[in-house]
Amino acid sequence: MSQPIKIAISGGAGQIAYNLLFRLASGELFGPNQLIELQVLEVPNALSALEGVKMEIEDCAFPLLSSIKICSDPYQAFEDIDYALLIGAKSRGPGMERRDLLQENSKIFVNQGQALNAVAKPSAKIFVVGNPCNTNCLIALNNAPSLKRENFYAMTRLDQNRATFFLSQKSQVSTKDVSCVTIWGNHSATQVPDFVNAKISQKPVETIIADRQWLEKDFIESVQKRGAAIIQARGKSSAASAASALLDAMRDRILPTPTGQWFSTALLSDGNPYGIEEGLIFSFPCRVEKNGQLSIVSGLKWDAFLEKKIKLTEQELKEEREMVSSILKI
Repeated sequence: MSQPIKIAISGGAGQIAYNLLFRLASGELFGPNQLIELQVLEVPNALSALEGVKMEIEDCAFPLLSSIKICSDPYQAFEDIDYALLIGAKSRGPGMERRDLLQENSKIFVNQGQALNAVAKPSAKIFVVGNPCNTNCLIALNNAPSLKRENFYAMTRLDQNRATFFLSQKSQVSTKDVSCVTIWGNHSATQVPDFVNAKISQKPVETIIADRQWLEKDFIESVQKRGAAIIQARGKSSAASAASALLDAMRDRILPTPTGQWFSTALLSDGNPYGIEEGLIFSFPCRVEKNGQLSIVSGLKWDAFLEKKIKLTEQELKEEREMVSSILKI
């Protein structure tokens, strides 16, 4: 057995973490020969609930779980970690404006960014799930200058998975036959699921789904509003699907990307090949090569419709950045 991989998870008593922790502890992500140490963070008043989760995990007797620690101090949770999964964030309440939500969460992610900067391994990879995840990720990144800026990611993999499902459903094929699905921009209602460059059975989507109106309206809106639809149906936000997408996102980053494919993740836009303003956490199509290097896929074409939508999501991210400009360390 190799040395344990240390993974920190915030929001440990929440529903997403509950659907994630057991799968991590089982060895599903890193394989049957890799030990795991879990360092789980939660606010003080939820530690009792987290203790119950810890007991359940211990009762599973996972052979690859070297240890599980719980705490309310990010400086303890992030110590010497290889990965941080930042799930915990304040949810949007009734009457709360997006600006208010960003301001409230900025306090959390300033603190966590500073803790990561102080105690995490410089090579640690950070995955932000707590919403608004793009700008929360930017806040954490700018408060952790000792970590590599290219190792901060906000999750748009759930949106990619949703888009993949809707394309497969419409074309009546398996989801494995849908590839090269990109989510551009913000994980929000302005996100842009890209049907122009996606493929079904290795063919351009529009050669299989010859319904441009459906693609421009129903498809995009279904992906954008899927989270709200789930809340309406079950009274709670996405949890199991979000946890599964986070594992997908980590797997995307760890393993080489198959030839001719790519995945979506939001990362720092500096030096991107599409003219998106620098200093944003923006979702792009990405690949990981055999040497572990991640790069943005270049050369994808935008038609006029796609370009207009992408400019809108870019503008929203610029506005979010401005809302928290007073606390960003740029």
